[in-house]
Amino acid sequence: MKIAIFGSNYQRKEQIEQIFGILSDYDARVCIEREFHDYLISEFGMEFPHVRSFSGEDFNADCVFSIGGDGTFLKTVAAIGKKDIPILGINSGRLGFLADITEDNLNETLHEILQGKYRIEHRTQLELMGMQDLFQGKNFALNEIAVLKQDTASMININAYINDEYLTSYQCDGLIVSTPTGSTAYSLSVGGPIMNPNAANFIISAIAPHSLNTRPLVIEDNSIIVLEVESRNRNFLISLDGRSEVIPTGLNLTIKKSVSTIKLAKRIGHTFYGTLRDKLMWGVDPRTK
Repeated sequence: MKIAIFGSNYQRKEQIEQIFGILSDYDARVCIEREFHDYLISEFGMEFPHVRSFSGEDFNADCVFSIGGDGTFLKTVAAIGKKDIPILGINSGRLGFLADITEDNLNETLHEILQGKYRIEHRTQLELMGMQDLFQGKNFALNEIAVLKQDTASMININAYINDEYLTSYQCDGLIVSTPTGSTAYSLSVGGPIMNPNAANFIISAIAPHSLNTRPLVIEDNSIIVLEVESRNRNFLISLDGRSEVIPTGLNLTIKKSVSTIKLAKRIGHTFYGTLRDKLMWGVDPRTK
């Protein structure tokens, strides 16, 4: 089995050695993203005589391992681009809804993956139309597209249209258009609902809205969203899963469902609802330990 590995520069040596030990037991053909490869050598003194390092999209694999948190997972998604390769998220960070394989189930999970005993979940992405040059052709987002004010105390005004119908004008610090996968990320932090990742919907949520009756809105994922941004600063930020660019006001943003999906490698029998109970500690009495 061919495995490509991406990772963050915050790792525990014991976990890394465990992962590579299991890969060696299965004679997996491994390649490592160059920055992560160099980090493992300099930080832990590890040696990889039979492992190739790569940059950008110069790799091919049956499965990709993302070792870190959800931020690392999203960077891995951007690096993979439109390669049709499933991603396994191994958590070496904190919460993690995308990187949901923890130390407790790491050993069992890797054995299952390397034996081909896993299932694939297809996750919807958002696409920002006409911005390929700004984002180097990677104008898509697995979690969310966010429009944000830039370096000023003044709010921005965002006129929103859905399928050519005027919705409203948001006066706020920013606006988030989220996928169901992203419902447990930035959108959740501003009061958006939690959604099953297979739901056929998007969420529009304002950040610090001026009007108290502004609430998150769930819409069908075949909708075309157009945003007109007005700002005293003459510029604003647009962020795709944390990858940000400065945009001049007066430019219309068109957001729609991407034709390409992202494949997630998931354990058989493990579900989204089980992850919610585990990560959010639903049903746990905080008074007991």
